[in-house]
Amino acid sequence: MTTSQGPQRPGKSAAGPRTLAEELRTRPDDDLAALLRSRPDLLNPVPGDLTQLAARLSSRASALRALERLDRFTLQVAEALAAAPDGASLATVRTLLAGPAKVKPHPGATPLTTADRAAVAAALPRALATLRDRALLWGPDNGLRLVIAVREALTPTAANPGRTGLGPTLAEATPGMSPARLQQLLASAGLPATPDPVTAVAALTALLTDRARCDALLAGAPEPALRLLDRLVWGPPTGTVPDATRPVTAEDAQSPVEWLLARGLLLPTSPGSVVLPRELALHLRGGRTHRMTEPVQPEPVPDAPPRDPQAVDSAAAGQAHTAVRIVEELLDLWGLTPPATLRAGGVGVRDLKRTAQALETTERQAAFWLELAYTAGLLAPDGEADERWAPTPGYDAWLQQDTAGRWARLAGCWLTATRVAALTGSPDGKGKPRAALGPELDRTLAPSVRRATLALLAELPPGTPATADELLPTLRWQRPLRGGPATGEGRDLRDDLTAWTLAEAELLGVTGRGALAAPARALLTAEADPAEVLAPLLPRPLDHVILQPDLTAIAPGPLLAPLGQALALCADIESKGGATVYRFTPESVRRALDAGRTAADLQVFLEQHSRTPVPQPLTYLIDDVARRHGVLRVGAASSYLRCDDPALLAEVLADRRSVDLRLRLLAPTVLASQAAPDALLAALRTMGYAPAAESAEGDVLITRPDRHRTPPRAAPVPVPDGPPTPDDTLLAAAIKAIRAGDRAATAIRREPTPDPRQLPRTAAAETLAALQTAVLLGERMWIGYLNAEGLASQRIIDPVKVEGGYVTAFDHHADELRTFALHRITGVAELEDSA
Repeated sequence: MTTSQGPQRPGKSAAGPRTLAEELRTRPDDDLAALLRSRPDLLNPVPGDLTQLAARLSSRASALRALERLDRFTLQVAEALAAAPDGASLATVRTLLAGPAKVKPHPGATPLTTADRAAVAAALPRALATLRDRALLWGPDNGLRLVIAVREALTPTAANPGRTGLGPTLAEATPGMSPARLQQLLASAGLPATPDPVTAVAALTALLTDRARCDALLAGAPEPALRLLDRLVWGPPTGTVPDATRPVTAEDAQSPVEWLLARGLLLPTSPGSVVLPRELALHLRGGRTHRMTEPVQPEPVPDAPPRDPQAVDSAAAGQAHTAVRIVEELLDLWGLTPPATLRAGGVGVRDLKRTAQALETTERQAAFWLELAYTAGLLAPDGEADERWAPTPGYDAWLQQDTAGRWARLAGCWLTATRVAALTGSPDGKGKPRAALGPELDRTLAPSVRRATLALLAELPPGTPATADELLPTLRWQRPLRGGPATGEGRDLRDDLTAWTLAEAELLGVTGRGALAAPARALLTAEADPAEVLAPLLPRPLDHVILQPDLTAIAPGPLLAPLGQALALCADIESKGGATVYRFTPESVRRALDAGRTAADLQVFLEQHSRTPVPQPLTYLIDDVARRHGVLRVGAASSYLRCDDPALLAEVLADRRSVDLRLRLLAPTVLASQAAPDALLAALRTMGYAPAAESAEGDVLITRPDRHRTPPRAAPVPVPDGPPTPDDTLLAAAIKAIRAGDRAATAIRREPTPDPRQLPRTAAAETLAALQTAVLLGERMWIGYLNAEGLASQRIIDPVKVEGGYVTAFDHHADELRTFALHRITGVAELEDSA
């Protein structure tokens, strides 16, 4: 590991790192690997050296992504550091979070006991370590520095007070105030005059940060002025005031607002608004940046009593079996009658309603089962010109697994999916309802919320249920910035996802009676195979049914998959529950005959799998339908109807219900129709006949229920929530390359004496890092600059801000504040310290 920090400038201390890049050089490889693992976006592409890595750490997008992964207390620590001056000490941060021990807190703040203060002190080192590990913070405990992008994102301003509700400092709120007005503020506050604006602002700041002197000043304030300050103290720190920029003195003040304006206790931000300075807000709050400091994660406190863990597992196993059966029933239905795909993607409302009715469930639950099948790769569009949704070949392979294996696949895909079925029917950006299986149902937040919700249930004692409202305080503490967009009524997407997760987990059998089941624990921890944990809990499949004289068959429990599929082919499900009731009808028997079964096949099948003799009415039904099946033959003319019995054809031709078919007698045994063969078949069946389709060669066409399948389709890939976490091999190679590049960049070279007439030349990353460091340390820089006409010049600048591809700096040549485009800066060089 290299710890080289390069040559030191004269007069500078070598006691510690002075830039983020130098601090990164002191880290061992394991710490760099942990940093890159927690922030994988830094590796795209791999930085050339540690200076480039430091510049990438300071980018706003990367910093905001890292802040979203912080818990509430760690974020509060970062917010306290952003509210404090750069380079604050550990003691200062502790005081901002807990308040000075001997200062009475504001009545609006949550009181902190001695135990609470001890908890803050105990949790603070962990929070600072997290910020350091993720390179959001650097520097020793007596000089803590946030990365520039983090400070810019969290520093409170009048326009964006943030979660602290604070405003800008007095110095930040008075840059455009005239020197004469600053002297008026000093006089009204009882302070002596100063020689320049800088010392005037320093004197006012010292007044507001001195508790005794500030208390004495506020003691003379009228009661309405104090009430006004109290309304602003916890934010937002701004208010609307007519003609806020008027120069009011203590002698001229007539109202509470004017009294505060005259003494600089409120400062104008525009002609119509004022802001409460941060120093005064902290004084009024009792020195605390947050109304409530939360150093410890709140634990869920369920109201419901614990259930018997065995009862929970049994209930979950029963629902898991039901979930597998519903998905199988759904896909069998869509294999027979695949619905059309909407032009914008998804399925229509009518198809969703039809599916819900067939499954005897609600449209919301039907949308969930559809999304579950789609997520597992069992359902997909077929890609044809008139595209339809149909089962995939993967569905047939899924059917070959046992029930536990099928459930494990469904549950695993649900846990990691970004598809959110509950959004079906909600309005999109244009106010139109979102379609089931549509393209607008992906939410990258969904997988993390599902896993976090189930993880909290797993931490509760076995058998303990919990509601979404009981889990949300903990989830909000774990990731306060990951709530997602607001969804109305004070809720955000995370709140809705938590409730939807618990509801879907109950439907899927992940939970039972509201508590996490044993197979789901195995799914979360990956310490055991969920299918192996679930298998002993499932009821044993049966290989028999009970035939009844009323043309029904009762399955007293779950059936073996081949038996259930064969029975569903020749009978319709009449009711579901602990026992499933199947009813034999002429239509269901004809369906089996259309699939190639014969009457003898059906009789043998029923005799083999019935614990009772085959009832005589069922035998008569099968024989009767089989006798009439295929007597009429339908082919394509547009279509034709053929029969060896001319009397039967004459009966069909004379039937008034056949008028719409526009039948015409071509021969004694042949009728022609202008309807399509499928329409002719359906109409004749409606009329009570049992026709069969035939090919051009005259052979009977066998229609099988599994004929609708898509070409091979892969399951949809979840929408990534940022770059994937790199593996150990990639991390090791990346760190090796970064170290090698850094050694080359920091090697001491023999440089010729620079010609002051030539422009400095540095790489873009080095230029950016040097300017950001100059902003932090207040250093003066020498830059080479090309203007819009291509003319080169040299400038001496004092950088103030680096943001959005521009540098704001004081230009000593022009003697004014200017903005320089970063891409026009040819290079930078430090100026030697003046004596």
